[in-house]
Formats: sequence, C-alpha cells, structure tokens
Amino acid sequence: MFTGSLVALITPFKNGSVDEKGFEKFVTWQIAEGTDGLVPCGTTGESPTLTFDEHKRVIDICVQTAKGTGVPVIAGCGSNSTAEAIELTQHAKASGAEAAMLVVPYYNKPTQEGMYQHFKAVADAVDIPIILYNVPPRTSCDLQVDTVIRLSQVRNIVGIKDASYDMARPTLTRLKAAKGFIQLSGEDASAMGFMAQGGDGCISVTANVAPRLCGDMHDAWKARDLDKVFEIQDRLMPLHKAMFVETSPGPVKYGAELLGLCSAKMRLPLADIAEASKKQVREAMVNAGLIN
Repeated sequence: MFTGSLVALITPFKNGSVDEKGFEKFVTWQIAEGTDGLVPCGTTGESPTLTFDEHKRVIDICVQTAKGTGVPVIAGCGSNSTAEAIELTQHAKASGAEAAMLVVPYYNKPTQEGMYQHFKAVADAVDIPIILYNVPPRTSCDLQVDTVIRLSQVRNIVGIKDASYDMARPTLTRLKAAKGFIQLSGEDASAMGFMAQGGDGCISVTANVAPRLCGDMHDAWKARDLDKVFEIQDRLMPLHKAMFVETSPGPVKYGAELLGLCSAKMRLPLADIAEASKKQVREAMVNAGLIN
C-alpha cells in the first residue's frame, strides 16, 4: 500500500490560521495528479508550530478528502514525548488514517534503546501500521540500522522513512529486517539511488509542486523504463535542490504559491525566503516545465 511517490504535505495558512479550504483543495489536487500517498503533519507540514487541535484537524481533513479514492493517508504523529505520540497516533487511528508516521524523538536525544522503547510503546498502545521516520539533521539523533531491524519485528511497525542520506542502509536493512518491511526515502535528490538499493518509494517534498512528474518517475522505475526515469530525474534535480535552498518548507511553499495553490506564508520562527532563493525556485520550476 505504501509505495511509489508519496507527498509530505505542506500546511497552508491564511490570516495566521490553518487554511482549511485551501488544504482540502490542495489534497484534492494531489489525488487528481496521481500521488500514491498523502502524509500530513510531518516536517514539511510545519507540525512543530501546529497546536494539538490544529494537528488533529489537519489529519481529519486529509482523511475525509481522500476517503473513497484509494489513496492512503499516513498521518504524522511524532513527538519527543511518548505520551503525546500515543495520543496523536490514537487520533490518527480514530480518524481513519491508514497508518501513522513517527519521527525519531528530537531535542532530548534518547539512546538507541530509548528510541526502541519509544516506538514499541506506541506500537503496543495503538493498533495501526506505523512508519518510523529517521531524519538526523532535524532530530540530532540517528536511528541505526540494527535498531530498525529490531523494530521491524514489533507488531504494527511496518516500515521506515529514511532521510539519513546513507545509500547503504536500504540494502543492509532489507537483508535482515522482517519480510515485507517497507523502506521509503525521505530525500528527493537521492530517491532513485535509494530505490536501486532496495527502497520502495519516496515521501517527497518536491511532489507538493510536481506530483505528476514524481509519480511518473516512480511508475517508470516500476516498469524498469530507465531511460524515462533518468529523463524525468534530470528535469527534477534542479527543483529537488531548490526545495532546500533554505529551510524547508519555505521554498516549496513559495513554489506552491507560484502555482496558485496556496499562500507561501509560514509560522515563526520560519520566515519568508530571500529574493535570491525565490529566483532559484522559480528558475527550477521553469526548467521542470511547471511554469512559464
């Protein structure tokens, strides 16, 4: 269920509040463009600055909008508090999400054993498929391969989104993890390398503005049409890099604004991206054929 091109959804804001209608419209557009999965309330969704009520509401809107389409929702439910992560995961299950994604606890820097016990506690508390999320540059912690393999044996833990940039990990994990354990790249620019090493898909930032191209690239990979894979990857690579010219989701929200999909506004402490960064995003989108 959780393979191909999945999108780490942005959260649109309007007048300081979540733009609920804008978010619903954005999710509808993503589905129409062929996105394989929807991931609200992750890093790209600015989850750290959402209130608990907003966080739950965004997940509810995403689930309701996707209902009946066959496109799964993986709700971002991570926290550096295990109790809070359990509460958010319980809500994701109640809302009808197909899975929950839990980021490695940040700031308090748990050990490998602490991370194992954290994820196991959530998996034991809520009967829903769980995707681990390892993003060391954001969390200052790195969920090691041995710990991932150990967690793959825990009931309900079905996969990982890995943004460690380590291309050896998909193979090392696949060789010893539970059969069918899903591995999703969390980094657009190296997603095809991740796939070649045994990955199953990508939870993408770029797919917010180029869902059709990202989906086509993954479809071509599945069909082993490598000429098409490389042609699309060449078109997208400058865009992948532009999406991180400043702290995400600043660049991708600006790209979405260029497409008329939503406002580029973010919540402090994230600020509008610089003019030079806007120029790089605009040029990359022109290069990809997304705007004139």
